[in-house]
Amino acid sequence: MSLEGKKAPDFDLEGSDGKRHSLKEYAGKTIILYFYPKDNTPGCTKEACGFRDDYRKLIDRGVVLLGVSKDSIASHGKFIAAQGLPFVLLSDPDTVMMQAYQAFGEKVMYGKKTTGTIRSTVVVGPDGVVKKHWAKVAKAEQHPAEVLRFVEQGGALS
Repeated sequence: MSLEGKKAPDFDLEGSDGKRHSLKEYAGKTIILYFYPKDNTPGCTKEACGFRDDYRKLIDRGVVLLGVSKDSIASHGKFIAAQGLPFVLLSDPDTVMMQAYQAFGEKVMYGKKTTGTIRSTVVVGPDGVVKKHWAKVAKAEQHPAEVLRFVEQGGALS
């Protein structure tokens, strides 16, 4: 089920910058929330590095980029240092935010049903409404370019 056109669920999580982050803090801004399974794993590293490489283009358009996983702040710190990530990663150990954004639940991995983080991305517009929801990202390494195209085409600002 897509979140597009719906009010974005609020959140309040600790970030890798040592601060708490909530949706209301970003009112009036476009936010990209990308949900990923685990720090320092191959697919997640490729995705994070893609967002890192496009980061300047995103912030030049006034977009806030936040990555979200169950990993601890300590794990996020190592991931950021290892990959030179310029954006904040949020820690959601209890999966409260991920569940609200449909980024945690049943999925199929290697042909087996399992419960876990669903790689997905949500773009929240300045009005707090979800403008785009990629409910299941298949190709982690290609996804950041897809998100950037969406932002560059003005889809996030309308």
